[in-house]
Amino acid sequence: MENMQARDLYSFYGKSPVILGVSFDLDPGEFLAVLGRNGVGKTTLLKSIMGLTDRCEGGLAFGSQDILGLSTPQRSKLGIAYIPQGREVIPQFTVRENILMGTFARPDGKRDIPDYLFEMFPILDEFISRRGGDLSGGQQQQLAIARALAMDPKILILDEPTEGIQPNIVKQIEDAIVRLNRERGLGIILVEQNVPFARTASDRFLVLDKGRVVLSGKSEDLTDDVVEKHLTF
Repeated sequence: MENMQARDLYSFYGKSPVILGVSFDLDPGEFLAVLGRNGVGKTTLLKSIMGLTDRCEGGLAFGSQDILGLSTPQRSKLGIAYIPQGREVIPQFTVRENILMGTFARPDGKRDIPDYLFEMFPILDEFISRRGGDLSGGQQQQLAIARALAMDPKILILDEPTEGIQPNIVKQIEDAIVRLNRERGLGIILVEQNVPFARTASDRFLVLDKGRVVLSGKSEDLTDDVVEKHLTF
């Protein structure tokens, strides 16, 4: 399994830098929570990892490979899966067709849907022929995660996966993310507003403010004082 390293990463929209000198490491199978108030650059950091901003400078490596010069599809084929805010499920496609889309990023060319996806999200098996646009928000989030997992990734990047989700499904999604990390060894990078979940699920965290890392540490260092200083509104 590969690790990921960002070194002095700058990311731009047009000529304006939004990420300013960010560095972090993600060891194989590690869970990193990215925290911060609204508008501080958390989503932009995830998009930078996937090559979805206008320009990046600095260092970003996956394993021994520098990936800053790679396209988004090339990064996906290395095993980096990204689930954005809004989920981006294709509404007119069925659940099966949405999941199968994820397999096209597999480097081995396989087009099989892994059985464990339906064990983890039974509702998707039940609704396999239903159109994605007919699912609830929570069901669409489960579908988006399943689609990303169908590419057999090494790292799963999630941007606020429980935002706007009905409470009874939030726990299912949180449990699934933890299982993927601890049972299947997936590296996780998670942007999350739910600090108690980030504290219990992650190995390490970093806090962004105005595009910079202002604090980082192990999950046990995410104390109430830290939350009060950096994360309350």
